[in-house]
Amino acid sequence: MKQIKIGNFELGAGRTFIIAELSANHNGSLETAIATVRAAKKAGADCIKLQTYTADSITLNVKNDYFKIKQGTAWDGKYLYDLYQEAYTPWEWHAELFKVAAEVGLICFSSPFDNAAVDLLESLNAPAYKIASFEITDIPLIEYVASKKKPIIISTGIADESDIQLAIDTCLKAGNDQIILLQCTSEYPAAPESANLKNIHLIQTKFNVLSGLSDHTAGIEAPMLSVALGATIIEKHFILDKKMGGVDSHFSLDVTEFKQMVDGVRLAEKLIGREDFSMTEKKKRSREFSRSLFVAEDMKAGDIITDKNVRSVRPGFGLHPKYLSELIGKKVKLDLAKGTPLNLDSLV
Repeated sequence: MKQIKIGNFELGAGRTFIIAELSANHNGSLETAIATVRAAKKAGADCIKLQTYTADSITLNVKNDYFKIKQGTAWDGKYLYDLYQEAYTPWEWHAELFKVAAEVGLICFSSPFDNAAVDLLESLNAPAYKIASFEITDIPLIEYVASKKKPIIISTGIADESDIQLAIDTCLKAGNDQIILLQCTSEYPAAPESANLKNIHLIQTKFNVLSGLSDHTAGIEAPMLSVALGATIIEKHFILDKKMGGVDSHFSLDVTEFKQMVDGVRLAEKLIGREDFSMTEKKKRSREFSRSLFVAEDMKAGDIITDKNVRSVRPGFGLHPKYLSELIGKKVKLDLAKGTPLNLDSLV
C-alpha cells in the first residue's frame, strides 16, 4: 500500500495517528475551542480536526417534516438547519485554531462540506482533508477535494461497497491515490455490536488502501482493539468536560478519557510489536532457561551414554536435546561430573 504522510506524520509506520475531533464541542465559544485544542495536545492527540460548514451550505432553512430529525437520537425533534446553526465552527475562527494547533505541535485539518470550505482550508495550507460519513455520496465534493492532491480520509459510515468503490474511483480519476478509509458506524453513540471492527482489515484487503477507525462508541475499548486489526488512524470526538453539554457531548471523550484511550492505544502498539522471529539479546538470554543435555550421574572415561546418565534438563548450556537419541550408546572420553553440560568434545 502507498505510504502517506500528513504533515510530518507517516501513516502505517507503526504508530497510530490519533485525531481529536473538535466538532461542536466548543459550544459557540472561541475561547473554549482554543482551550480544547491545547487540551488535545496534553491528552496525547496527534491532530485536532475541525468541521467547516455553515447551516446554509449543508441544508435548507425549511421547517417541514423532511428536515426534522426523528431517528431515535439525542437530536430528535430538531430541524437540520437549527442543529447545524448551533453546531458549526465559525469560519473566522479557523485561522486562529490552525495557528494555536501549530504552536502546540498538533496537526490541524478539517472536514469541508462544500467547495468554498475547501478553498478556505486551502488558504490555511491544510495538510489533508476528511470526508465525513454522510458526504461519501457527494461525488462533486470528493472530486474537488481530491483535485487538491492531498491525503483524503473518507469515513464509510453510511456506505455500501459500491459507494466506497465510487469514492475511491473518483479520487483516482482526479489523480489522487492518497486515500485512507475509516470504518465508521454512524450512530451517536454507536452500540458495541454495531462497531464491526473486522471491517478495518477487510477495507485494507478489499480496496488496497490504508484503513482506520472513526469511533462513536461510548468507551475506549474499540480504539484500542482497532490497532490490533490494522488501524492506522483513530478519530474520536473530544470535549473539555462533558458537563458543558452541547450537541455532541454525549458521545465525546473528556480529557481524562481521551488520555486513557491514547495510553491504551500506545500500549496496544507495543503489545502487537512486529512480525519477527529473529533472536534478540533478551531471547538469547532467556534461552539459558531452555533444556539441553547434561550429565545426570558421575561418569568415567569410557562409560557408555544412557538415558539415565545423560538427560535433557534445564538450563540450556549443553548440546541441543535433539541429539539425545543419536548419543545413546556412545562413549565419553573423559571423566564427567554430574551437572556438567555435555558437548561434542566430551565424546569419543
